[in-house]
Amino acid sequence: MILINLLPHREAARKKRQDVFNLSLVASALAGAVIACVIYLWLQGQISSQQDQNMILQKEIGTLEGQIKEIAGLEAEIAALRARQQAVEDLQSDRNLPVHLLSELVKQLPDGVYITNMKQENQLVSLQGVAQSNERVSELLRNLANNTPWFTKPELVEIVAGNVTLGARDQRRVSNFSIRVRLVRASEAQKALPAMTTASAPTAAASTPTGK
Repeated sequence: MILINLLPHREAARKKRQDVFNLSLVASALAGAVIACVIYLWLQGQISSQQDQNMILQKEIGTLEGQIKEIAGLEAEIAALRARQQAVEDLQSDRNLPVHLLSELVKQLPDGVYITNMKQENQLVSLQGVAQSNERVSELLRNLANNTPWFTKPELVEIVAGNVTLGARDQRRVSNFSIRVRLVRASEAQKALPAMTTASAPTAAASTPTGK
């Protein structure tokens, strides 16, 4: 007996393949959604962890900035204390500056030069005087620049020719001068004194005659 299938088997097979395909699409979509959800949750966890780390870092940075400000304040206080200490030391060491000023000025005055007026403002000393010649004024400037640690940077302000009356018929030409020079602090002068002494020693030795 021959059996004849009168059902539309081709359409049934096509529908079956279509159903399988649809199921595959749905399964793929679900799998993709699950994977995307897992990746999203993982990324959110990483972002949250990074944000927590950033907050910790910001707190640490704030703490360090506070410590830096405290250190800067301490450094400023230390600098102020050192400045005060230096000021006190300068005052103590500068108590004898007028003595050194007069003593060294007398030593460095060449013959034929005398001072008529002297004025001191802080470390700057202004000298006015009379000299027998311009050469004596130049010698005074050299002495103040090279022969003493208590004076530095002498500057000739002006020099004017003048006359001095010594008697009824005796007049001599002189040089009226004005000089500015800086008076060195005691602490600086004490530092410069050994070097100046060492530098002057060879000159003294060279000028001493040797016996035969």
